[in-house]
Amino acid sequence: MLNFCTLFDSNYLTRGLAMYESLKKHCLDFHLYIFAFDDKALNVLRELKLEKVTIISLSKFEDKKLLEIKPSRGKGEYCWTCTPSTILYVLKNYPVDNCTYLDADIYFFSNPKILIDEMGDKSVLITDHRYSKEYDQSEISGKYCVQFVTFKKNENGLKVLNWWRDACIDWCYNRVEDGKFGDQKYLDDWITRFNSVYELQNLGGGVAPWNVNQYFFIKNGDQITAKEIASNQEFQLVFYHFHSLKFIDNNLVQLADKKYKLSDKTKELIYKPYLQSIKSLVGSINKKFGKNFINQKELKFDFIKKIKLIFFGKKRNIINQNSLF
Repeated sequence: MLNFCTLFDSNYLTRGLAMYESLKKHCLDFHLYIFAFDDKALNVLRELKLEKVTIISLSKFEDKKLLEIKPSRGKGEYCWTCTPSTILYVLKNYPVDNCTYLDADIYFFSNPKILIDEMGDKSVLITDHRYSKEYDQSEISGKYCVQFVTFKKNENGLKVLNWWRDACIDWCYNRVEDGKFGDQKYLDDWITRFNSVYELQNLGGGVAPWNVNQYFFIKNGDQITAKEIASNQEFQLVFYHFHSLKFIDNNLVQLADKKYKLSDKTKELIYKPYLQSIKSLVGSINKKFGKNFINQKELKFDFIKKIKLIFFGKKRNIINQNSLF
């Protein structure tokens, strides 16, 4: 069985649920541990009674060390701080021999088992950002992305995980300082610092706005086949990281930060099914819990700016999502 964990609050509730639904579709034998970071998310998740899910509240999860540093971290910084602690909590408290942390805004297009199997007898799996040259932020954000990180419950795996947890509790902020940035730059030297750390080679794990322009995509039945333009290497898309996707209102959505170029094919094959999943989830949750229970307005624009965005938004990756459906 594959064991996963993720964390999110009510602002990312539909993203986290979309990720879970994509896991259900492509991975038969798995269990997902969800750390609910506010009461609204906790109550909805409990009411939904999701199969293959264990819900963990902050009151159960937070220990003395986390509570001591919590006031010194911003909301996002505290989530980053908690990432290694969520993995460790699962490994310590449940009968599992491995756990993979997932960012809540990733979405699976095929079975992630192929990624975890690739690590073989190694104890830790990390994923490269694989930045396109024009988007390279590795000096700031690090070579590796904390989006899909696997740890085995053995001596080598726990050594790395405990080191990471301690480092994040000591320092985890949304700024660059002494070669650190959030929870992520800590991963840069793991290949040489520790034994048994493996860097994922499968290009299908970790496609994201910062590297998607390196690939060409085609629909192949229920799968999406991709080809790396530079090498002609073909692979199956396993997951996509919808980093910087934000909703302006129920119709307008910023697909990604405006600096990233997204092809029409990428929008059609990758963004469309994701937005369809989220739209369906918003509808079902609002039907169950009350109209407008889920408010997806994450970016604020006045009326005049909204009108301009309808006509000129393409250059900023802003679209009316109904145009995709």
